[in-house]
Amino acid sequence: MPPASPPHETPLARTRRARKIDRALAERYPDAHCELDFRTPLELLVATLLSAQTTDVRVNLVTPALFARYPDAEAYAGADQAELEELIRSTGFFRSKARALIGLGRALVEGFDGEVPGRMTDLVSLPGVGRKTANVVLGNAFGVPGLPVDTHVLRVTGRLGLIDSEDPVQVEAELCGMLQRRDWTMASHRFIAHGRRTCHARRPACGACPVARWCPSAGLGPMDPEEAGRLVKASAHVVGVIAGG
Repeated sequence: MPPASPPHETPLARTRRARKIDRALAERYPDAHCELDFRTPLELLVATLLSAQTTDVRVNLVTPALFARYPDAEAYAGADQAELEELIRSTGFFRSKARALIGLGRALVEGFDGEVPGRMTDLVSLPGVGRKTANVVLGNAFGVPGLPVDTHVLRVTGRLGLIDSEDPVQVEAELCGMLQRRDWTMASHRFIAHGRRTCHARRPACGACPVARWCPSAGLGPMDPEEAGRLVKASAHVVGVIAGG
């Protein structure tokens, strides 16, 4: 990980820098949003669980048939594992994911009358649901501010020197302490969009980065605007591909 922050940066200065970065990313990625297709909290919860170790695009190819076959928690609870595995096979780790979905359905039926709960404490009590998944569901299905921390958020905020840890729970707490609560959900989407389109893992497009002026890692990738511009990826909805889940 690059230097945690610019030398001698105070907590207040880091907070101000974080908010400037968030505003600049909002201008660059006005279309940033949850890229998993869903209509209900249950659909988003299932899609998020399926997205582990695969792309959102792949999950979106699988879920229409899956959601039609299993429209509610009761259907997942009573699902035939072999049939469920076949429907989600292309997402990878399909056996463990099928077991998780059946367990999730049973837990929802037994503990929550078949409904996805809208509180963090209840969501993380469900099998296979951690804070990241819970924050995705809370922020995008219930409108409750949350800041999911995935690999893109970890990489981007680390390079920006906004966080001092690689532990997702601590990173979430630090970022939430810097950003206004109303911005948490969208900030996560913007960091993810930046990681997918510009601040790539192997070769970031530093010369085309909207927040390079506030980034202690600027120069990790090419600074020439033309060279960097060729590395920038369009929205997944434009090119049909997402680099990383």
